[in-house]
Amino acid sequence: MEYAEVLRRRRMVRRFTAQPVADEARARILAAAVRGPSAGFVQGCSFLVLDRPEQTRRFWVASGAELEAPDRWLEGMSRAPLIVVPLSSKEAYLDRYAQPDKGWTDRDEGRWPVPYWHVDAGMAALLMLLTAVDEGLGGCFFGVPRAAIQPVREAFGVPPEWQPVGAVAIGHPDPAPSGQRRARKPLDEVVHRGEWRGPG
Repeated sequence: MEYAEVLRRRRMVRRFTAQPVADEARARILAAAVRGPSAGFVQGCSFLVLDRPEQTRRFWVASGAELEAPDRWLEGMSRAPLIVVPLSSKEAYLDRYAQPDKGWTDRDEGRWPVPYWHVDAGMAALLMLLTAVDEGLGGCFFGVPRAAIQPVREAFGVPPEWQPVGAVAIGHPDPAPSGQRRARKPLDEVVHRGEWRGPG
């Protein structure tokens, strides 16, 4: 698929069929994830891959989902046969930037204008979403509730230094209508050339 077509088709899919994701597609999606930018080339992201029904169910249970009485969102999302949880390690970034070629030996988190450990994990998630489209699949990035982070860690043995930054559900989109979609804002409403103009 041409890149422009991948971008045009990319959207958050919230309803999936139960059809499994092919091994080759899953491998390509994960290979794309590690091609994302990485501040200081820390490569401080890891990926928890859940591709068996008992694993994805355990994820939803740990997340506090009401599987016995799902709402419309959960009913569509919980059928996704593949969930990838991108995780970031703040410690890996602080360690890397305390090395001589960076020089922040105090490991002060306040030196970072934004938490790039999460930014890099988010970029990896976007690469997975784009690759899913290229594979003829759909995907949705969604948050893990704050109260569910520790239960998810415990359910899958994730060490405490790794922070889930969300989850990516991937699968074959359900062709049934998913409801009304909001229109994208026009480019001239969000792009400010040379200086900030208008409300944005």
